[in-house]
Parts: sequence; C-alpha cells; structure tokens
Amino acid sequence: MLKGNHPTLHTLVRDLPWKEVPLMDHTRSTAHGRDEIRRLKAVTVPRLPLPYAGQALQIVRRRRSVSTGKVSLERVCAVSSLTAHQATAAELAERVRGHCAIENREHHVRDVTFGEDASRVRTGSAPRAMASLRNLAIGALRSRPPEKN
Repeated sequence: MLKGNHPTLHTLVRDLPWKEVPLMDHTRSTAHGRDEIRRLKAVTVPRLPLPYAGQALQIVRRRRSVSTGKVSLERVCAVSSLTAHQATAAELAERVRGHCAIENREHHVRDVTFGEDASRVRTGSAPRAMASLRNLAIGALRSRPPEKN
C-alpha cells in the first residue's frame, strides 16, 4: 500500500487515468456487521520510480454498516512487483486483503497491548530500541505453545 511515506510515488499512482482502466476484479462480502464491495484495477506502468515495480493498483472499498446504513468509500493505491502475466487480478486482490489482515493484526497488538501509538519515546535511537523490544516480546509470546485448560 502506498501511503504518505512515499509522497511522490503515491501522487504518481493516484493521478493515473484510472477512469480509463477497465475493472479487473469485483468482490462482495458481509462480515463484522458490514457489507463490503471491493473493486480492483491494475495497470502496467513503465518506469515507476520503484525497483521491480510490475503493476500499479487502485482498490476502491465501499463499506456499508448493516446496523446504521452508513456508507464509506476508500480509495487505496498500491504497487506490486508481480506482472500481469504472474498474477491475475483476483490473485492480486487476495494478496491485498491478506496484507491488510496481517497489518491490522500487527497494529492491534502493538497499539492495544503495548500502547505504541501513545508512546512518548521519540528521540535518538530510543524509538528503534523500543520497537525491537516490542518485536521480541511479540515473537516470544507467539512462539509459545497454547496453554491447555
């Protein structure tokens, strides 16, 4: 996913003529109290300023809360190293969903369990050291066998 940490690349991909690119994948699911429609477009862009970039992606997510009916729309840009011959649009969409699931799971542990977003550690090498300690703790906890009741 392209975010603000790559502003030039994000702007370049965001400003591609997406209206001219045909829709390549469309999925719908209902879970966690919301109905979600995801649309994916992918295009090969020569000379993207990222090594091994094979395709630029645009994912549009339309979510509707089942209980309130509130609708939200989100456009996400991404870059894949896979070419159009290496992965179908459906495979790209599945990889994006898998990436988001991992990212959400990791962020939840870091923020809820360790309070990372509220951390006041910001100077010198302390933020990197704290991130390493959190990684060590998460790895140690996840490597333990489950306890029997």
